[in-house]
Amino acid sequence: MINMSEFFNKRFWKYRGKRIRPYMRNNVKLAGAIIFVPVFLLSMFFFWKDHLIHLNIVDTVEHFEWNVPLIGKSILCSVLIASACIVLAYFLLFDFYKKLLHRQKIARMIFSNKFYEKANVQVRKPFSSGTTTKEKIIYFPKIYYRVKDNYIFIRIAMDMSRFQNRFLELGKDLENGLFCDLVGKEMEEGFVCFKLLYDVKKNRISIDEAKAEKGALPLMKHIAWNFDKLPHMLIAGGTGGGKTYFMLTVIKACAGSGAEVRIFDPKHADLADLEEVFPGKVYSKKTGILMCLRKSVDGMMERMDEMKKMPNYKTGENYAYYGLKPVFIFFDEYVAFMDLLDIKERNEASSYMKQLVMLGRQAGYFLVLGAQRPDAKYLADGIRDQFNFRVSLGLMSDTGYGMMFGDSDKAFVNKKVTGRGYADMGTGTVFEFYSPFVPKGYDFMSSIKESLVGVEGAQATAVASGSVSDQTASGEGVSEAND
Repeated sequence: MINMSEFFNKRFWKYRGKRIRPYMRNNVKLAGAIIFVPVFLLSMFFFWKDHLIHLNIVDTVEHFEWNVPLIGKSILCSVLIASACIVLAYFLLFDFYKKLLHRQKIARMIFSNKFYEKANVQVRKPFSSGTTTKEKIIYFPKIYYRVKDNYIFIRIAMDMSRFQNRFLELGKDLENGLFCDLVGKEMEEGFVCFKLLYDVKKNRISIDEAKAEKGALPLMKHIAWNFDKLPHMLIAGGTGGGKTYFMLTVIKACAGSGAEVRIFDPKHADLADLEEVFPGKVYSKKTGILMCLRKSVDGMMERMDEMKKMPNYKTGENYAYYGLKPVFIFFDEYVAFMDLLDIKERNEASSYMKQLVMLGRQAGYFLVLGAQRPDAKYLADGIRDQFNFRVSLGLMSDTGYGMMFGDSDKAFVNKKVTGRGYADMGTGTVFEFYSPFVPKGYDFMSSIKESLVGVEGAQATAVASGSVSDQTASGEGVSEAND
């Protein structure tokens, strides 16, 4: 049955937000005056109410005297009370104030860029039958402002005015002026809609909330790495930016989901310590890394052949459809590793990497690559383009941002917040990013061990209850064979 309300909204009317009007360029002052004036007058009334009750106009005119102390006291106190009410309203209604300020900024942007048209028109003189010439705004763009689900939607009418092409390029101005993060730009019927994320830091999650399930790993409240669709992740960042903690967070989440984890740490640094947790799965020497890369490629090809031989094989389906576990390969300091190799070894490693990034999605082999900056020298032949999910953390140079995100009109601003940076979810839109929060003194070793024990316990329970299908069991056999 057709819902008439939904039909009406979709066909005839759609709420686009509050329209920006010329008077809104003084929004904050107007709001302050609306609070100040009534409170001031009310306060003055309380100071003078006893005098007003016994007021005799004739006597007052004949024997008028200035009560200077009372006048000064009443004005000073009334001003202080009204000002205190404005400050109180600012803190209690801060979100409302921010919306007023945003609309004021947009209105002032319209005036400063002269996105309007004026003309001299004839108007009647007050209290007279004559007319006079007055300058009046005859065109003001239809711009709507709306906040919904922590996003700001700004819709601008495509009305074929001479400003139309300029309206389409306002994304960067809105992003910088409103201190928000542009996450999308869409064309609607008759409008261009800019979608900005409001107060990005509020969307940060804790490390315990980052759990990989059903092909997705949440990294912020509004951001998830859908590795089944965006199969490989590229992480870049300088020292102290939070890159290592972020990689450890992703390792914990993947291991906790029951996935197979392999770790390469050519610098034998923090990730190498995980040998205790993943015995035989952590490699630091170049010979071991090259060997594991080769075995990973061989295992991936074997898995693809096994998938085709399965009785429920279906064209286009991936590893998850057949009940197979994903394999995550974490490769820290990739560029530093490539610098250690001779030409022959470097070509061999590049060949393995290319096969994994090109074919890994279907078979469930995913690369998580970490580097201080993704030098194209070692990510050539389209390898870098296959890393659809990209994260930069900490301070980076303009060249580094260019290597990560290509040509982008994003205004990169560095803030001294560990775990803060920028990301691209494969859409080409770069947005502000905060990695899952890790409490001070957090013990990754113990936490990852607990996750693995939980997975093993769940698998043992499933086997004991007979809930594991033959299909899944055969998938695990393939995974073990790949080792």
